[in-house]
Amino acid sequence: MNFFVERFLGGKNGAIGLAILAALILIILPLSLDLFRLNLVGKYLTYAFAAVSLVLLWGYGGILSLGQGVFFGLGGYAMAMFLKLEASDPESTAIQSTPGIPDFMDWNQLTELPWFWVPFEHFWVALLAILIVPSVFAFIIGYSMFKRRVGGVYFAIITQVIAVILTVLIVGQQGYTGGINGITDLKTLNGWDIRLDSSKYILYFINAFLLLAVICISRFILTSKFGRLLLAMKDKEDRVRFSGYDVSNFKIFIFCVSAVIAAIGGAMFTLQVGFMSPSFVGIVPSIEMVIFAAVGGRMSLIGVVYGTLLVNVGKTTFSETFPELWLFLMGGLFIAVVMFFPNGLAGIYEKYASKIGFLKRLQSNGDKAAGKDALEQKAELEGAK
Repeated sequence: MNFFVERFLGGKNGAIGLAILAALILIILPLSLDLFRLNLVGKYLTYAFAAVSLVLLWGYGGILSLGQGVFFGLGGYAMAMFLKLEASDPESTAIQSTPGIPDFMDWNQLTELPWFWVPFEHFWVALLAILIVPSVFAFIIGYSMFKRRVGGVYFAIITQVIAVILTVLIVGQQGYTGGINGITDLKTLNGWDIRLDSSKYILYFINAFLLLAVICISRFILTSKFGRLLLAMKDKEDRVRFSGYDVSNFKIFIFCVSAVIAAIGGAMFTLQVGFMSPSFVGIVPSIEMVIFAAVGGRMSLIGVVYGTLLVNVGKTTFSETFPELWLFLMGGLFIAVVMFFPNGLAGIYEKYASKIGFLKRLQSNGDKAAGKDALEQKAELEGAK
């Protein structure tokens, strides 16, 4: 039991923080929000997967990726391809020139399903693709970069360029990807209608439980020997290398892990929202994911979830209340956090929690001193008698 608490939950404090987060997203929010707002929160929680992946990659590994939207999108498109094929059965597409293929392919005069779409007729293929495709893509990028000791700002720029290239590729190949509109009109998952209100509730809870599981697995990675080496690499990479460790392999591994976590979030986004488009793949969503991690605290697995929720709730609220000014308000929020709270929400919590703990210790020491004085006074009175 102690092993589980220490390695998967991060000790007593980590378990308490995870329990509070679980109570919030599993009990408080579902009971206090209507379905529309709860579905919005579910969408925000899918972004939290990418923010958690950045804690591993950026917070502990010191590797800033400005292309996490790429892996988020790969996971989302893998799920969307299966859902679209299920929604494109010959009966539902009988009015098309070529029944049995997605509508956007028919619009672009394709007469048969492309070869790389065919395996996605099976759900298990889509699940494997969500895990394997992003990890293989991340391995290729990581191996090419880290083996040549490319890092820092250069790696960040390269990942940003990759996000641009993939976005252009998706938009340009409209007949195969749906183009700028993406893959839409997704209806069922193995015959289960994901558009029903009851389905949206179920998907929300699946999404929340998956997020909590990913946090626990990430905590296990960070509390292992690998996690300690990862943190050491961030601070003193050359010292770790001179100690006989292959730093590049560690970087490749954590980059692949972060890619898979972001891809799971993308797949859940597709199920939660009902579509996937290139607007969630490019530079803007990738930078927003970095902002989520920065606001929540890039060293805190739980803090980034709160950061994701705060930023997206602010984005929604500002855009609804001040449609002409909300971008300036969001920019002001980001600047204020970076300037006054560089460690994010987690840093604020640690700061005030440490103060409260210090005050409690002072009070405890004062009580002990007062008790000691009372005993000494009592002994003096008894001696006088």
